Amino acid sequence: MPRRPRSSKSTVRRRKSQPQASWLKRALVSLVLIGAFVLAVYVSYLDYTVRQQFEGKRWSIPARVYASPVELYAGYEISSKNLEDLLLELHYRQDNQLAGEGSYSIKGGQINIRTRAFNFGNTPQESRNISVSFTSGGIAGITDAATGESLAIVRMDPVQIGSFYPTRKEDRILIKLDEAPPTLVQGLLSTEDKDFYNHFGISPKGIVRAMWSNVKAGGMVQGGSTITQQLVKNFFLNPKRTLRRKLKEALMSFILEYRYSKDEILEAYLNEIFLGQDGASAVHGFGLASEFYFGQSLKTLNLHQVATLVALVRGPSEYDPRRNPEHTLERRNIVLDAMHTEGFIDAQQLSEAKKQPIGVATVIHRSANRYPGFIDLVKRQLKQEYKEDDLTSEGLRIVTTLDTRIQDTLEKSIASKLKHLERSPKSNDLETAAIVTRRDSGEIVALAGGRDAEDTGFNRALDAVRPIGSLIKPVVYLTALEYPDRYTIATPISDTRLEIPAERGKTWSPDNYDNQEHGIVPLHSALTHSYNMATVRIGMDIGLAKVANTLKSMGVSRPVDLFPSFLLGAQPLTPLEVTQLYQTLAGDGFATPLRSIRAVNAADGKALQSYPFTVRQAVDPAATFITNTILQEVMYAGTGHSAYNYLPQNMALVGKTGTTNQLRDSWFAGFSGDFLSVVWVGRDDNKPTGLTGGTGALQIWSELMRQVSKKPVSLVPPDNVQMTWIDTASGLLSNEGCPGAKLMPFVDGSGPSQFADCGASPESGESWLNNLNPF
Repeated sequence: MPRRPRSSKSTVRRRKSQPQASWLKRALVSLVLIGAFVLAVYVSYLDYTVRQQFEGKRWSIPARVYASPVELYAGYEISSKNLEDLLLELHYRQDNQLAGEGSYSIKGGQINIRTRAFNFGNTPQESRNISVSFTSGGIAGITDAATGESLAIVRMDPVQIGSFYPTRKEDRILIKLDEAPPTLVQGLLSTEDKDFYNHFGISPKGIVRAMWSNVKAGGMVQGGSTITQQLVKNFFLNPKRTLRRKLKEALMSFILEYRYSKDEILEAYLNEIFLGQDGASAVHGFGLASEFYFGQSLKTLNLHQVATLVALVRGPSEYDPRRNPEHTLERRNIVLDAMHTEGFIDAQQLSEAKKQPIGVATVIHRSANRYPGFIDLVKRQLKQEYKEDDLTSEGLRIVTTLDTRIQDTLEKSIASKLKHLERSPKSNDLETAAIVTRRDSGEIVALAGGRDAEDTGFNRALDAVRPIGSLIKPVVYLTALEYPDRYTIATPISDTRLEIPAERGKTWSPDNYDNQEHGIVPLHSALTHSYNMATVRIGMDIGLAKVANTLKSMGVSRPVDLFPSFLLGAQPLTPLEVTQLYQTLAGDGFATPLRSIRAVNAADGKALQSYPFTVRQAVDPAATFITNTILQEVMYAGTGHSAYNYLPQNMALVGKTGTTNQLRDSWFAGFSGDFLSVVWVGRDDNKPTGLTGGTGALQIWSELMRQVSKKPVSLVPPDNVQMTWIDTASGLLSNEGCPGAKLMPFVDGSGPSQFADCGASPESGESWLNNLNPF
């Protein structure tokens, strides 16, 4: 057979290869188109992500909680050492030149202070230079250093005691670009991104320059990432170093540069960059970093301080000025050299800045909630008016009523006294709760939710509902004294056994703590010595419902079970409710709602809400005055007398002990001229403590009040109350010089009209037994 020509085979191969090449070409084109589409979709997604986050609320700013501002004035009892401690607590730094806000110096017996500006809402406080001189008793005078004039009062910026954080624990103080020192921007451009205003998000020139600088220096002295890339990395991405993440970073940098101006990007960078760790909270942005490291606002920083903050950008942990000051100093000087090389500072500025020490403020964590029990109360009150998101993202500034000196004293008193009380074998595993208020305003200045000051768990001051024992008795007697035609301070009461019908044909018969009957006693003695039988007689005569209404009028809204045992304190209340109750007694019958907040301000300092002092008449002032007079007798001669082992007799204290069945709860509530405090001691498992109100809670109360209270009680009788000399034996009128005579208060027309033997004829006398209440 004849052969086929070779050319025919070659033709066949060409015909077969042409369709194959065409298919590959179409496949590649399709892949490119698909890839372009996917890339376009991905870029669109990244563009949406960038715009969504960058144009919305960029940051959740936690609310900052401040203690009550300290007000300095001539006569204020504070030593120079204690004032210096306060300044350190406020992050003030010692600086003989007072070069910036938040600085002080000590010269002889005088402290010179450059105060820090703070916006109190309606009353912004400007920074000023003052000189404070001292005497042995406290501040002798305050002088304005600029004018030499004496100042009546200076309000210091308040101590930050906590924050309300979002889920992500970050903190920052937002600043505008035009609020930043020019040296800050210059330092960043010199060391982080020389081409910032010329590139489009990524700087190949900068990368090459950084690599060359690092090779010459033998280490990392420059980074290759632009400021835009650093912002994207911090603001949008996680810290993982992968090729995919770097590509994403580059794309988002291009988008950010395309969508926003250089100044917008730089301002966001100033607020976002991570610059340290404050406990569990991350410090972001130069605004907060300035306060965290130097204790002053960013706008007041000097060149060397600004350079220190810029040094932190390269590594907040590595260049931490508190842990690695030498390393930080080296890096700071590199920043200064770079600023000089770029022409931002001259040789003299460079030389002067390098001579300065790091000079950071004493480390005190701002972010930690130092007093969790009190912070808990503040948050509960705020939640009645603000949403959770408002508290954790809007940067609210909350000025509270807390006095840190009293709070610290309370915690120390609890620690020392509980340790002492637990020496008894019957008293162990004790817990406590305590609240301290200003007597005149109801402001809560200290609160302990337990013996562990740092415990964030169960807050006993707010949530421990316990029987209050004899703390209820002043309410019973006050209710009775509102009926002066039936009860006066000297009315004879029978403290003898009685039986009261109970459910299912049973009877209830109360006993006294000493298991004794005391016969006929005047009303004031029955309360002074906390006699149960006499108290029940009075309460049953007046009526349980009336006593319960008095309790409600005095500020306790909890429902009450109207059983006879209610008269002896079977009714459970929280320490906060007891404090509200006794605040009304301390207010002479006028109820003042307890307050933990003074003002809420926006992040820019604008006042959002204030909590003014409010008061209402709750119970009869005359009956309250007489009740308080008897409660002074409780402290002098009754169950509260041991308080005078701690405090002088002229304090004229007012108070009452409370003890519950089987010594499970130990209570004390009382006030001086300036402070009211309530203390509870018990066990969480409700087992007996072996402590009465006098041997337990009163010991903590007395140790606290010994240190914080300076003002004695001065009870002023209402116009319808007259002070009258009474013969304590007969309950009749007497003269001041007669044996056993005592000055006692009576509502007009309710006192005795007959005289006892002393100072009057025998026939004019009439025994008080004839006026015995029949119940």
